[in-house]
Amino acid sequence: MACLLGLGPLAVDASIVRPPRAAANGQIAPWQVVFRPRSHLHDLHAVKSAARPLLLVPFREVRHEQPDDCLHYELVAVRGREMDWTIPAHRHEGLHQIQFLERGRISGTVDGRAVQADAPAILLIAPGSVHGFHHTRDTSGHQLTIPSATLQQLLAGTQLAETSLGSSFLLTELAPPAHAECATLFAMLGREFHGHDAGRVPALLATATLLAVLLLRLHGAYIQKTQAPGARDALVQRFRALAEQHFREHRGLPFYAQQLGVKPDHLSRSCRNATQQSALQLLHERLMLEARRLLAYTPMSVAEVADTIGYQDPAYFSKFFTRATGHSPSQYRALAAQGVKTPR
Repeated sequence: MACLLGLGPLAVDASIVRPPRAAANGQIAPWQVVFRPRSHLHDLHAVKSAARPLLLVPFREVRHEQPDDCLHYELVAVRGREMDWTIPAHRHEGLHQIQFLERGRISGTVDGRAVQADAPAILLIAPGSVHGFHHTRDTSGHQLTIPSATLQQLLAGTQLAETSLGSSFLLTELAPPAHAECATLFAMLGREFHGHDAGRVPALLATATLLAVLLLRLHGAYIQKTQAPGARDALVQRFRALAEQHFREHRGLPFYAQQLGVKPDHLSRSCRNATQQSALQLLHERLMLEARRLLAYTPMSVAEVADTIGYQDPAYFSKFFTRATGHSPSQYRALAAQGVKTPR
């Protein structure tokens, strides 16, 4: 089994948007997208990528405007045929997606890293990850979309919930038993989702739990097999998960250490042993990832980007970003629009 993640912005035009509301409480102003088949999009081809709004796809659009449900299931081919098998770069807030490919090939990008794999493969997309894909026309598979709060609740009290849900990943070369188990669980999920039997919601959530546990176990096994013991440090994984929730607040290390029940020095030492970076460097890295996402995929001004990720002084943000990436925010945006690979 292999785990892959590796992009420039996917050059695809596909959005019908409505005006944004002002960002509040550190949240991204919710530009929204309605996916439409490519035949409806010929008039958008002249739009430059850096000028497009971030494609923030809400749960109702994932559900094809169907009534509220506890989760959403569909075959990959449903959206694939609708979009001519090319899904433009977009993101979801507060949603996890699990995509299982039984046949075909996927290629595209997740947060600026190229991804590609032949089936069988299984992909977890974490909330906030900017992702866009192309599937070959013979692709078949399944996709589960579930609110992140629901998934966290289903996995509450487990180490899986604390350490494994914050980042997107792709697992390839699935062993036959794992392939068969994924196929069985998704078949069960599909039957329950389209059915109307008593106990439908508990059955859906139970099946989704089994799928999530299987996926996270497979990922954990891959990490155990391929990474040095230090990189598997549970404290560091818990710190990353906590940072994902609070990075826009610019909390100091004492806050994180207190939440994790350790001393700040111990936390930073553990991070350095596991990743060759201090805890503070990991926090800065997460901030810069969000900044790069917003600069590459939204029309926000530099000042708006700074404010969205908690910097009160745009000039300080620009200086910090330049030091971290080697490019000013404006330079980075221009390079991203051209598809030029830049340091991260």
